[in-house]
Formats: sequence, C-alpha cells, structure tokens
Amino acid sequence: MRVAVSGYYGFGNTGDEAIALAITRELKKLGHTPVLLSNTPAESAALYGCESAARMSPGPLLWALLRSPVVLSGGGGLLQDKTSARTLAYYLGVIRAARALGKRVVVFNQSIGPLTPAGGRKVAGVLRGLRVLVRDHGSLDTLGALDVRAEIGGDPALLLEPTPGLPRDVHRVVIAPRGDVTDATERLKDVTRRLQASGRTVTALSFMPDHDDAAAHALGADEVISTRDPQLALDTIAQSGYVIGVRLHAVILAAAAGTPFSAVAYDPKVQGFADDAGAPTHPTALDASAVSDEALRRAAPDWSAIEDMKLRASESFARALRR
Repeated sequence: MRVAVSGYYGFGNTGDEAIALAITRELKKLGHTPVLLSNTPAESAALYGCESAARMSPGPLLWALLRSPVVLSGGGGLLQDKTSARTLAYYLGVIRAARALGKRVVVFNQSIGPLTPAGGRKVAGVLRGLRVLVRDHGSLDTLGALDVRAEIGGDPALLLEPTPGLPRDVHRVVIAPRGDVTDATERLKDVTRRLQASGRTVTALSFMPDHDDAAAHALGADEVISTRDPQLALDTIAQSGYVIGVRLHAVILAAAAGTPFSAVAYDPKVQGFADDAGAPTHPTALDASAVSDEALRRAAPDWSAIEDMKLRASESFARALRR
C-alpha cells in the first residue's frame, strides 16, 4: 500500500531528514511504499529509496494523494503559525485535500503549536474526527484545550540507530546551536570556553548548514561538523559523552543514541520533548555555569521514560495504519 507522507522534507534540515529516514524505513519494513512530499523529490527518492512528489506543485501533489490510500501528516512541528500563517495554511490544505479525496488521514507524531487563537480555531476545525498522534504531552494539552482528541506517540527519529561499533569519547561534548537563537549562541560561547578549560573537547554540530553554520563557527569549538545527513549527525552524537542542543533533533538523536543531554528550550516543542524525557532544560538566556556543570557530570535524562517513548514511536505506525 502506498502511504503519502507530508512534512518539511527536502529543505536541508537534518532534523526533518531524520524523521523522513525513520518513517520511510519503518513503512518499508511493514511492507508499504512511502510517497514522500518533498521540496527536492528526486533527491529524496534517491536518499530514502522511496517514491517522492513535489510538495508545492499541485499536479504532482494531488497525484501522490490520489494514489495513496493513507496520508500521514507529519512528523515534525508542522501545525503552528509561529513561523507564518502560510505554513499552517499549507499543511492544513494538504489534510483538507486528502480528506476531500476520501483518503484516510492521520496526524502523525507531530508537535502542535505555538498557535494564535485564529490558528487554533483552524486546526480544531480541520483535525476533529481524524486520528491524531502527537509526540509530547504538551501537544496533548494544546489539543485538549481545542476540544480535539489525540493520542500520545513518539518522534520517529527515536527509532534510528547509530552505526554499529562506534567508540564513545566521554570527554567530547557536542553543542548544536540554532542560527536565529542568538541569545543562546552568545551564552554557549561561554559554555564552550568553560568545557575546554575543564579538559573537554567540544564539537559544534550544524543541523541546517545554510542556517546554523555561522553560529556553529562562532562558538570557538575544537571542531565544526556541518551536515544534512541524519546518520552522520547521529553517529557524531553517539561518539560523544554529552549533547547540549538548541536544535530539537540534536536532543532526540542523543536519546536515540543513549547519550546524556540537556536542551535549550527556544520553542515549546523542545520543552515538551525534554519534559517527557526527564532531561535538564534551560531558557535561551541560559546560565553558562549550570549548563557546563551538567555536561561535566553528564547529567542523565530518565532513560526508562525514553525507552517508553521509543516503544510508543514504534507502535504508532501500526496504530496509524490500521483501520
């Protein structure tokens, strides 16, 4: 069975590409054919060994929906109007089109929000009556306030695994900044200096090269790794002893790799994941001393909670696909 997957794919964001990699792998394991709606469909088809269609071209988009009995909206943080109202309009438009074509639509392992009051009303109007799986309890609360029933799942990227046999250097700390969260970047420079003074090697990991490279290079780290490859990002994290992540999928991949982490919560989706994982979190105006101390002692999340999240992520595929 073909399954169309709508998300922020083909834009060079390693976090979203990690979701794409995990979803396409899991669907293929279950005997289905993923059809990824992508900004770069030829590249996505080659990368993930799946079918792909241009997400912004009406003809290919509608053809992909027509040929797919099931449409997954997600994963990712798609249903929000913080970025722009057009972002929300696009993803709700895909859901509306799929429903109009008689397809079974599932909101799949998304974070919901932030939403303006107007955005919330639009989301509630479109999602009522659909199966909705969200990846954190904060999103359950957001939808509950909108009178939309939802279930808890898990981020699909939690199911990714590092390359076998990689050595771990517990004295290596990975910091993943975000280019537009400048107050965090300034304070992470101090974190980098403190860690280096304590004998740690610091790797700055850029998850979206066009967006994050300048921030990564500004940290003064011992090395900078800039990549769009989710497996390389995961393997880099798996070889480290600690992760400090502004990017959400830096901490999600840390959880997948069994690497302790702390999160800088620039967005509710980061706070939501860290809360569910029992992990340390900090505001963007972070205390460099506190963050450095956590990295030095390798402050751990709640690993049993993370195992539960992985199980929910795995089970969510069967829940989404069964009638």
